[in-house]
Amino acid sequence: MRSLKYLFLIPALLIAFNFSSAEAQIAVKGETVYTMAGDPITDGVVLIKNGKVERVGSASGIRIPSNYEVYEAKVVTPGLIDAHSVVGLAGYLNQDHDQDQLETSSAIQPELRAIDAYNAREKLVHYLRDNGITTVHTGHGPGALISGQTMIVKTAGETVEESVVVPAKMLAMTLGNNMSRAISKPGTRSKGIAMLRQEFIKAQNYLEKRNGDEDYSKDLGMEALADLLEGKLTALVTVHKANDIMTALRLQEEFGFPMVIDGAAEAYLVMDEIKASGFPVTIHPTMTRTYGDAKNASMETAGKLYEAGIPVAFQSGYEGYVPKTRVVLFEAGVAAANGLGKESALKMLTIDAARILDIDDRVGSLEAGKDADIAMFDGDPLEYVTNITGVIINGRKVK
Repeated sequence: MRSLKYLFLIPALLIAFNFSSAEAQIAVKGETVYTMAGDPITDGVVLIKNGKVERVGSASGIRIPSNYEVYEAKVVTPGLIDAHSVVGLAGYLNQDHDQDQLETSSAIQPELRAIDAYNAREKLVHYLRDNGITTVHTGHGPGALISGQTMIVKTAGETVEESVVVPAKMLAMTLGNNMSRAISKPGTRSKGIAMLRQEFIKAQNYLEKRNGDEDYSKDLGMEALADLLEGKLTALVTVHKANDIMTALRLQEEFGFPMVIDGAAEAYLVMDEIKASGFPVTIHPTMTRTYGDAKNASMETAGKLYEAGIPVAFQSGYEGYVPKTRVVLFEAGVAAANGLGKESALKMLTIDAARILDIDDRVGSLEAGKDADIAMFDGDPLEYVTNITGVIINGRKVK
């Protein structure tokens, strides 16, 4: 009976353990702490409690309570943000069963939801997490006029419900000659834009019925486009050539939806127009393959756009070959060496990306009350020889 009594205690002990794990109290010490909310702090400390940043400051001004776990690093930054990816839908095996980022049965499918396909256990998600990326804007990828919806997730959690930050954020669109060969193409650029304009006109009529007293039959595709026209979703328009960027701006002006310009290999040719539009850019990976519409991509574009005052963030984008994703930290390192500069690159990896994605109230900087997402390094984060020594997401150590 005594052994049976102790057996009954085991579930209670496990519950107590899980509860204490959720209430973890951590102190992260860094020789340099980049808060992204002010100047870097030399010999800094970040206190974490209940999954949130409790306090940030100099070690000389913060007493670390004795019951806090302490981690030390050369450099500490906020968790890094990938502003556009397809991980979780595109898997590392590159086989049909783990490639859900592009449905090829139609060129326009705004009703497809990323949340219905995202795999939180995918190895590529863990790969990005282990490289310091804690938040990813991911979902349906380029290759169709409208391929589907995107979402924002943390790179921790075993299910999409545990990972999700924003379940529906943008509609992924593609202009120019970037269409997948597996989709029946619209033909010319003019045909593609005509198809989109027709769908938007239908959505305008649908929206009038939805907002009025008139009965209407609910249509999932029209619901998504109506949400776009109302500003509840944003158009993520993948476009590279300068003339196609101008077409995207013209299409937006006609229908008035919020937009993020994605890719933008030739953005340096129309910087004035992009800046005047006020729309941000998720710039192509610095080391992207320069072919097709992206043949004129430059490693200096991120620096030029940043200098011009255009909001810019880094993305891993879509890779057709294994391992199926890039790492924005490495892309930022190359951009930093090609005119951008290191501190500007770190901003684009953190707070600038958070602002573009409208999640800067939660992530992107180390400030009291924000999610405790932290990356730790044993040297300069933008040097290839530097190692990631630790990653914390929502106050939990995940690496």
